[in-house]
Amino acid sequence: MRKSKAKKRILLPDPKFKDTLVTRFVNSLMYDGKKSTASKVFYDAIEIVSKKTSEDGIEVWKKCLVNVTPQVEVRSRRVGGATFQIPSEIRAERKTAMAIRWLILYSRKRNEKSMAAKLAGEIVSAAKEEGATFKKKEDVHKMAEANKAFSHFRF
Repeated sequence: MRKSKAKKRILLPDPKFKDTLVTRFVNSLMYDGKKSTASKVFYDAIEIVSKKTSEDGIEVWKKCLVNVTPQVEVRSRRVGGATFQIPSEIRAERKTAMAIRWLILYSRKRNEKSMAAKLAGEIVSAAKEEGATFKKKEDVHKMAEANKAFSHFRF
C-alpha cells in the first residue's frame, strides 16, 4: 500500500477550446506519446460532427459524454465462498474516465475510413442516445439493476 495518497496532476486546458476535459480526452486518445496526432484527430472529428449535425461540435461532444456517463456499476465481492456482483455508486472522476474510455474504445471498433471519422460517427450516435457506447452504459445499468438484491453487501 502507499504511504500517502497520490497527488492529482493538474491538466492544462487545450489551446483551441480552453477546456481541461478536452485535454483529458486527447490524452486518452493518444498512442505512443503522439499528442499532436491525437489532438489533430480530435479536432477533425469535432469538425466532422459540426458538419453532420449543423450544431456546435464541442457542445454535441459534451452532450454525448453526458449521455454515456454511467451512474452505477457492479463490483465483485466474495462473501462466504460465493462471489456477488454488488451495485455501487461511482466517483465523479471515475465516471468521466469510464465515459471517455468507452467512447474511444467503441470508436476504434467502427468501420469508417479514418479515426477522425470513426470518432465523429460514435460521438453523433451517442449524442442521439444510440450506438455501441450508449449500449455499454445501458448494459452496465441493467447489470446493476439486476443485482440490486445484493446491495446490502456494500463495502
